[in-house]
Amino acid sequence: MSIIEKALDKRRSSQAKVPPDTNANLASAAPPAGDLRAPPVAPAAAQAASEHPVRTSKQINIDFGWLRRQGIMVPGEKRSSLAEQFRHIKRPVLNNAFGQQSAARVPKGRMIMVTSSLPKEGKTFTSVNLALSMALEVDRTVLLVDADVARPALPRTIGFEADRGLMDVLTDPGIEIPDVLLRTNIPNLTILPAGRFHAQSTELLASSAMVRLLEDLHNRYQDRIILFDSPPLLVTSESGVLATQMGQVIMVVEADNTPASSVERAMEQLEGCDVVLTLLNKSTSVPGQSYGGGYYYSQGPGSAKDEGAKAHEA
Repeated sequence: MSIIEKALDKRRSSQAKVPPDTNANLASAAPPAGDLRAPPVAPAAAQAASEHPVRTSKQINIDFGWLRRQGIMVPGEKRSSLAEQFRHIKRPVLNNAFGQQSAARVPKGRMIMVTSSLPKEGKTFTSVNLALSMALEVDRTVLLVDADVARPALPRTIGFEADRGLMDVLTDPGIEIPDVLLRTNIPNLTILPAGRFHAQSTELLASSAMVRLLEDLHNRYQDRIILFDSPPLLVTSESGVLATQMGQVIMVVEADNTPASSVERAMEQLEGCDVVLTLLNKSTSVPGQSYGGGYYYSQGPGSAKDEGAKAHEA
């Protein structure tokens, strides 16, 4: 064997004894410059996470002391006349939405709008107390929507701050409902704020995007009640547009103050709604009630009920 052959044989023997360098192999995994091979592919789960980030809703803590100072019922406190009256008020509304017999259920009855003819008749007070009372139901959840997009009243009434909401979902494709929902420390209650003011709010509420959003809110959870605090019917056009998408409408009327002509004109805007319920607010007495009164309650068309409720706040 020649000297050259011996040298080559010795070199091969020494290379065979050296274990492969794992780190070197990993370091050289990236193709060299000019290599047209595709780079290593990330795991599918990591790619999905980067393309579809998990969206979580914000948590807020409602101050029960603030609610008490606003004259609003406080969940979990001892029975009060206000809480008892709203128990009476919510029952036919819930029956319309969740009637044991499907034939008795109102189509889209879980979509409920609270409105009035004029400002300061008590619609927001009614919306909040009704939402709190419904949230006490064992097997129901409540989404309270601030649809008074021109003059949002829920933040002041409940005591929270929010910069984004319904209008932002309708105008910004990058914002989705979970981004603006507010989970609360009250079990079963979530809030959707109005969001930033938009000059074309009426058109946005009448848009196909709004229709799709409402369908999603309604269909996602079958135990969910969606309660809208909307503007007065005779002041803005948003309520009339929104009412066409509702299953039930609650009209709040201030006793001894709201002109009958205003109520009649407001009701004309609700002629296309199958179920309209009226609440007479700030009444001094309610026949047959032991709580001192505050509400007359009737349901139409075709049937009527009288229920009492003490609700003397605006």
